[in-house]
Amino acid sequence: MPTEYQSRSELVSLGKMLYERGYVAATDGNLSVRLDNDRILSTPTAMCKGRMRPADMVIVNLDGGRVAGRRDVSSEIGMHLLVYRMRPDVQGIVHAHPPTATGFAAAGMALNQPLVCEVVIGLGSIPLASYGTPGTSELTDALEPLVPQYDAILMSNHGVVAYGHTLEDAYMKMETVEHFAQIALVTHMLGRQQPLAGHELEKLVVARSKYKGHKSAAPMPLAMPQFAKLES
Repeated sequence: MPTEYQSRSELVSLGKMLYERGYVAATDGNLSVRLDNDRILSTPTAMCKGRMRPADMVIVNLDGGRVAGRRDVSSEIGMHLLVYRMRPDVQGIVHAHPPTATGFAAAGMALNQPLVCEVVIGLGSIPLASYGTPGTSELTDALEPLVPQYDAILMSNHGVVAYGHTLEDAYMKMETVEHFAQIALVTHMLGRQQPLAGHELEKLVVARSKYKGHKSAAPMPLAMPQFAKLES
């Protein structure tokens, strides 16, 4: 278990990586890490993720109340607390707006095609949650049915949230989501997809269950003729 200072430093480092990769702009996005059973260390609100310092972080309790730190708590802390409550295995969360994946979310399209073997093994299906106003119970209500079975979720007209057994693991899942979105977009532009066959997919799902911190109950669908779209 990392020390509090190590966690603060990691939030700074990964926040900077999000900013430099263009996954967040201005003061967008937020990251957090579980310190213990009662406390969450989070990035503050209204601060560029590329310019944070360890002392800028905020400690909150499981009700979202600030218990330490001079800056204000993120308005989206409720999303983080929901995941921590529902997933005891989760130690870190990253919320960002990577352009291609967020484009899919804005188009009402999930990333649930079994197109790339590494994505099936490393992450699985990436569902699309219905729209909820950021910072309100609408958003957490939309996410709640999906959190137990998935490690990354697209949020309609909003962005992406990813979580894992470490903060770095959550960040890597965010990278995987965006990379897969770029590949899926290319297949969409080409007008043709070649999903993995059912028997090949089943073998990958079995392999995936052996990886620490990955939800084996969230496989890609065995057969999907086109990109899934949010029902209107």
